[in-house]
Amino acid sequence: MRSSAQHALDALALRAEFPILASPRPGGGEVHYLDSAATSQKPQRVLDSMDAYYRETNANVHRGVYEMAAEATERFEAGRDAVARLVNHPRDATVFTKNATEAINLVAWAWGVRELGEGDEVLVTLMEHHSNTVPWQIVAGITGATVRFCPVTPGGEIDMDAMRQMIGPRTRMVAVVHVSNTLGTINPVEEIVAMAHEAGALTMVDATQSVPHMPVDATAIGSDFLAFTGHKMCGPTGIGVLAAAPSRLEAMEPFLGGGEMISDVTTEGSSWNDIPWKFEAGTPPIAEAVGLGEAVAFLEGIGMQGIRAHEKQVAQQMLDALDEVPGLTIYGPRDVEHRGASVSFSLDGVHPHDIGQFLDSRDVCVRAGHHCTKPLMRHLGVQSTARASAYLYTTDDDITALRNALIECRKWFGVS
Repeated sequence: MRSSAQHALDALALRAEFPILASPRPGGGEVHYLDSAATSQKPQRVLDSMDAYYRETNANVHRGVYEMAAEATERFEAGRDAVARLVNHPRDATVFTKNATEAINLVAWAWGVRELGEGDEVLVTLMEHHSNTVPWQIVAGITGATVRFCPVTPGGEIDMDAMRQMIGPRTRMVAVVHVSNTLGTINPVEEIVAMAHEAGALTMVDATQSVPHMPVDATAIGSDFLAFTGHKMCGPTGIGVLAAAPSRLEAMEPFLGGGEMISDVTTEGSSWNDIPWKFEAGTPPIAEAVGLGEAVAFLEGIGMQGIRAHEKQVAQQMLDALDEVPGLTIYGPRDVEHRGASVSFSLDGVHPHDIGQFLDSRDVCVRAGHHCTKPLMRHLGVQSTARASAYLYTTDDDITALRNALIECRKWFGVS
């Protein structure tokens, strides 16, 4: 049953842009893809742009002087321009990486290994993805620094009072997620960055779940480092972004060594290229940068404000629909002004993986597991949850299918 609510976007029309959503499943049914927090689907124009690169200008970048190589370089750097424009950040301080995980590791190794020592502290939160926890733990083990965890409130938000108390003279880095991939919480990153800077600490913002879904202004946030990935924002896998303060990148030593990142190499030593190429050793993800640039153009054509407005509506629909399922527990904030459209939940008497498999039999795709947030799972007192996550192409029918499949799931497993 379709909702009568007026949506900010015509999600049904947008679905037609995505081949995998426009095609029926093998059994003839429509796919209800609710796992966009794991990866988004890709519009045809992104696929076409990457195909065109390989068919028309397949050459390495920043190397050849022939026309095809120059055009490949132009398309590659146009991708950087697009990404920098989207998050309002200087292009020369916008580094391409393999993914957001590598972007955070780049900072942990290029900055953390050299700058952290005994007695220093890295402050993270209990809702961080492992990508913004494990690199700091590894580096802390090498340097003797300590990783501390800021608690989360019962409502699924960062305990800001605790954070104020925990940020102190020993704090060297505050690493915080902008939007939680598990709870959906939108964190006050500008306030946190200001608190950290006042104490003399640097900041790393994991914007993986915010950049695809809402306007993000890296300059306004003011963090020293901000990381996100291409494959969650209608772009391809294999490419991520580190948007960093230029002065931080200039001061840091390279993360990887090899071709392209050098200025000169002699038998006595090497000197480094300018930023951002200083941190882009070897052949970069060229086709992926082209595809990501096209994905940015696609998102800009829709409008990030419109995407956010649509997702607020969908999040409210999802919360309301899940409330209709007996025995279901929702984790995270209930106010859609303070959350994204990723909703984690559990169902009494049914394991999350059984939920995921049953919903798959009804052509509803959700995530089941710990969502790479094991410390948070332990805090919540569960081993895992199911998670439904929406995007710009999520329709009323997707939410209805989720609700109906969950009600049917309870009956299937004999849960009263």
